Order: sequence, then structure tokens, then C-alpha cells
Amino acid sequence: MPAPSLRIVLAEDSALVREGIAELLHRFGHRVVGAVGDADSLITAVRECSPDIVITDVRMPPGHGDDGLRATVQLRRHDPHLPVLVLSQYVANAYATELFTPGRAPHRQSSAGLGYLLKDRIGELGDFARAVERVAAGAMVIDPEVVQHLLLERDRRHRSQLLSAREQEVLGLMAQGYSNAMVREALHISDGAVAKHVGNIFAKLGLSPEDGNRRVLAVLAYLRDE
Repeated sequence: MPAPSLRIVLAEDSALVREGIAELLHRFGHRVVGAVGDADSLITAVRECSPDIVITDVRMPPGHGDDGLRATVQLRRHDPHLPVLVLSQYVANAYATELFTPGRAPHRQSSAGLGYLLKDRIGELGDFARAVERVAAGAMVIDPEVVQHLLLERDRRHRSQLLSAREQEVLGLMAQGYSNAMVREALHISDGAVAKHVGNIFAKLGLSPEDGNRRVLAVLAYLRDE
């Protein structure tokens, strides 16, 4: 069944990129009710339009730093139920940890979706559209390349490879909100193999195998720890 049409506020300082994303979202049946080019306008547009989801770049005017990210944190503090998908040009682990740190964006108090993707994912049209729809539906979506960088940083700190290559691959899909059945289809492996990999991941990370966003948040919390 087609996903329901979403009302979206889009923030991106490049007019060309902004228009391209808006057109893509329109092709998938969604409506951009606000398209802005700076963080201050983002906050105003969300308050005026009450969208189903916000999509924003990290780096935007007026400061041309992490203004989009800071606007996102402010919006989520005001409305913890607001789904937000943050886009970044580069892998920036600091941005990911800032976004998912408890107390910065109060996602633990609601079922609101939260996502962090690299802009390169926009070119993968179907995957990008599904990520938008999953975040709007309350899922946690994290770019697999960001997860890989977080894992590698932790491995370097501990001078050991905690997870096998396949387990890292499974963890990357889990971080994108994939269920075990979706992991099975993506990797073309059996249900038993998926269950084994997921079990190994949680055993190695010392975590309980909880379903949903909580397990992604738990993994990220572990990866942030020294």
C-alpha cells in the first residue's frame, strides 16, 4: 500500500538542492508546506505549518555552522512529538552524537521519529523516500556509514574489533530501522542467521535485545561511551 501523504517543512540553504528535494518528495506523493533557507526561518515555518515531519540540513545560515542541527534540538524541546530527519554533507560523528544525546533532543519522552542521513542517500530515491516515511511514522533512522564510523572509532579506542564484518552490516541495517525480516531480505540470509547475528551483537555489546527505537538508542549510547 502507498504511504500516506506527508506535510513536510524542508530547510536547505542551496535553492537548487532545496527545489530538487521538494520535487522528489512530490513525486512520492508528499507535500512540502514550507521550504526555507536558514535556521531562523525553519523555526518560524514549523510553528506556522505544523508539519508531519521536518527535513533539514545541518549547516545553514545565519551562522553557517551547525545552525540547522541546533534549530532541530530547539524544535524537539518545544515539541518532543515532532519527527525530524537531519541531512549532512559529510560524516560528522559529533553531529550524530549531538542529535541522539538524551537531554539534547528529548526523544526518550515520545515515539517521535528521528533520523540522520548523509546527503548522498538522496540520490538513492526509493531508499530516501522510505527513510522519510519511516521517520514520520516514528522510527529511528541512522545512516549506515555514520554507524560504521562510530564503530571504527570505538574499535580504535579499544584496540579490538568487537563485531564481525557481517555483524556490523546487520547493525547498520538495524540502525536504519530495519526489522529482522527486512534484514533477512536485504542480506539474503535465513531467519536463523539474522537471529544469530542480532543475538551476537547484543551479547557482545552487553545489551538486551529490545525491539524498536530503544535498541538503536542503546547501541548508540554504547558507541558513545569510552
